[in-house]
Amino acid sequence: MQGNLSEIDICSILQLIALGQRTGQLWVEAHSSHHNKKLSGERANIYRPKQQSWFVFFLNGQIIYCREGESNLSRINDYLRHYRVEMRLTDKQIASLPSTDSPEYAYLWALLERNIINPKIAGSIIHGLVHETLFDLLSLHQGNFIFHQGAALAPQLNTFEIAPFVTKITKQVQEWKELYPHIQSPEQLPVLSDKVQLQSSLPEATVEKLQHWADGKTSLRQLARYLNRDILTVAKAIYPYVQQSWLQLVYSATTKPDPHNDNWELKGKHRGRIVCIDDAIAIGETINSILQPQGYEAIALTNPLEALSLVFQLKPDLILCDITMLELEGYEVCAMLRHSTAFRLTPIIMLTGKDGFIDRVKASMVGATDYLTKPFTETELLMIVEKYLKIEFYENGD
Repeated sequence: MQGNLSEIDICSILQLIALGQRTGQLWVEAHSSHHNKKLSGERANIYRPKQQSWFVFFLNGQIIYCREGESNLSRINDYLRHYRVEMRLTDKQIASLPSTDSPEYAYLWALLERNIINPKIAGSIIHGLVHETLFDLLSLHQGNFIFHQGAALAPQLNTFEIAPFVTKITKQVQEWKELYPHIQSPEQLPVLSDKVQLQSSLPEATVEKLQHWADGKTSLRQLARYLNRDILTVAKAIYPYVQQSWLQLVYSATTKPDPHNDNWELKGKHRGRIVCIDDAIAIGETINSILQPQGYEAIALTNPLEALSLVFQLKPDLILCDITMLELEGYEVCAMLRHSTAFRLTPIIMLTGKDGFIDRVKASMVGATDYLTKPFTETELLMIVEKYLKIEFYENGD
């Protein structure tokens, strides 16, 4: 079983695996397209966009374990911090672990076998990792998947029924969307932005906790692991402070390209100019924070009426346009732009908070190229931009 998430969603895939009582693993990938062209007489320096992938392991239609594509030990170590487990395996011990489809899982079992952790802690960590992975997958709208039937991941500590997990997490994903645009991604980092106001409005103990965690280095996802809470609970706890602008959520600087890396060389050029038309200021700021570090020139326009005239001056390579705006609907903006020969071929991506068939049909009727459901992840935005913006930022050669 394999396909595209635009044809079948993750929830339906999981239900099919449960109904068929399948054993094996599900691989899901969301990524941007790659530029692979080489220049004449030299190796091309090209940007290779970030990929995200996940693996879900099954036994007779039940989940055994989930992991991210890059199987590192940091996720488990985050949970071990919560349980105040100081002892870790040495590099030599880690290197001697048996080969498996999930080195992370083997590491967890090694901790268990050496009595560094007990079965209760191991089970709790596995539960947390399964929960956070399914939360990411059930929030995903675009990507590819393959289910490979085969031997189960062994040994098994516990298994999880799919239906209760999906029901609970689907509800959490819907509640998560209500926090948008103030909170967009589990990978955002909380930072104190108004310490004076915090100290005058909150108890000293609360301020101390916020100072401890909002260090600009700890993501919401890590914070959830450290506290052994789900991501929604953590997000709801800090939401009032973000609303008041006492806390600010930023993206890690590690997502920015490294100018010394051979895979990145702009040669003084932008990869493309992207205009975002959305009357919510936070949406424009979010899109800028994702696209600009990747070399795009991102311009946010919050007034749809003014935007219609400004886009002719800006001549963007791609337009992101919200559907629901007070002064002018995105459908109307798209239709007006399509009536101009200047934007007849420009990719126009509609931003919508609804993920319904009717919205897709309406967007298609007014000439929209595609749509992106809010809230979207960093990967989803970059993936759709890369899909339609095939700008070569290096010199052409035979």
